[in-house]
Amino acid sequence: MKNDVLDRRAFLKRAVVGGAVAVIVPQPQTAPAQQGAPAPAQQVVPPPVQQAAPALSPASVAYSYLNLEEQTFVETLVDHMLPADALSPKGTDIGINTYIDRALAGGWGKGERLYMQGPWKLGVPSQGYQLPLTPAELYRAGIAAANAFCVKTYGKSFDKITESQREEFLLGLQAGKVTFENGPPARVFFTTMYQTVMEGMFSDPIYGGNRNKAGWKIIGFPGVIAVHYQNVEKFRDKKYTTDPLSIADMS
Repeated sequence: MKNDVLDRRAFLKRAVVGGAVAVIVPQPQTAPAQQGAPAPAQQVVPPPVQQAAPALSPASVAYSYLNLEEQTFVETLVDHMLPADALSPKGTDIGINTYIDRALAGGWGKGERLYMQGPWKLGVPSQGYQLPLTPAELYRAGIAAANAFCVKTYGKSFDKITESQREEFLLGLQAGKVTFENGPPARVFFTTMYQTVMEGMFSDPIYGGNRNKAGWKIIGFPGVIAVHYQNVEKFRDKKYTTDPLSIADMS
């Protein structure tokens, strides 16, 4: 168990410090996939601005989009991917579930800046997200399909299976070894889900996650200050400790 926790922690830190994640993150769909057509330019769409999140306990979270079944799935997911240890609290205590819910309820979840007019053909990864579903619809359909897969495979829904079974299922999703009988492409669902977990861990706390800047403290990120360059050479190959500043701290 201890080694599993450390492995997940190391994976999270490598994902951010290395500047890349271990899976392909879906980007906003800018044009339909056409056979033989060149890959369209990708566009990074920032999450919608939200009100700063108070320090709430998971039990007092007011969800805007997720229903009860989906809330349970997401809370179980973020606590599995980010278990509590000496480095930080667990995912729900950091507010990753809150970030995900707000993102799904907002403009990003509604697909306000996605191309949603088809034709709906399976594109190559360089062409970005190509489903006729908004991110919120993908999340809803993906959770239902994931629970159905877990019930068929393990006899219980995702939140009720064992930790080792959860790990096996998520690794299968990531590797493309899991397919959903009635649902969206499983790996597309995983990449979107993983993307939002990472965003909830490391985005500014004003969006609902990264409560108390826990994610920033893990990687030594100073926050939104714009005068960090002078410390690069000063602390090269040395430990840099600081109290991160968020958007709310600067207002």
